[in-house]
Amino acid sequence: MSFLVRPFLTFALRGNKYTDPIDGKSFSKFLPYGYEVQRENVLSPSTLSLERHRLLWLYLKNETDFFEAEQKVLHFAPEQAFYKRFRKMKNLDYTTTDLNSPLADVKADICDLPFSDNTYDVIFCNHVLEHIPDDTKAMRELFRVLKPGGMAVLQIPQDLNRRDTFEDDSITDPKERTKIFGQYDHVRIYGRDYFDKLRSIGFEVREVDYTAQLSPAEMERYRLSKGEIIPVCFKR
Repeated sequence: MSFLVRPFLTFALRGNKYTDPIDGKSFSKFLPYGYEVQRENVLSPSTLSLERHRLLWLYLKNETDFFEAEQKVLHFAPEQAFYKRFRKMKNLDYTTTDLNSPLADVKADICDLPFSDNTYDVIFCNHVLEHIPDDTKAMRELFRVLKPGGMAVLQIPQDLNRRDTFEDDSITDPKERTKIFGQYDHVRIYGRDYFDKLRSIGFEVREVDYTAQLSPAEMERYRLSKGEIIPVCFKR
């Protein structure tokens, strides 16, 4: 969405029915979003947040000390909804990284990071691993640079009805890949075994269903996806 258009949409959609908890602004409705199938009423006009962004924000704000404690943070492929807000937080020593993003402080390959062992208190790597052919190597690098006692939030698109993660490199047609994997550039669709794969790397994994702690009214007001799991990982 163009930054020139966004202020007009924010004004046109003003109201009190739905609220983006990231900036506290309320609207009569949110915008549609999706690739193969569009989801209605999910994209915030002000922060451009989706369901997963708003859920993570609420979890961090209500259940962690992220907004108060002094922490060294590494953020992969930083989301627009978070980037400027995290950058301004005086308690954070905040570094962004990506191979291609113009928002990246450090251009780096997630499978070969230029950071020392045990460097970061917090790592955000959300909706990245599904793009990485060797996700095992990427997970090992994430574990390596996380400090003992540190927290990594590693969200991915996930089909919780699927036991096993599915990959098939023989599917090359972009439309077919989008239909099966959600986006043409996704290399897999993760199943429930994702959490155990993270554990095999060494992470302690908490499968956090934060939506279970919210009322139906809150779920509707913030436009969240019921049952979405936040993979909150720790290095002990």
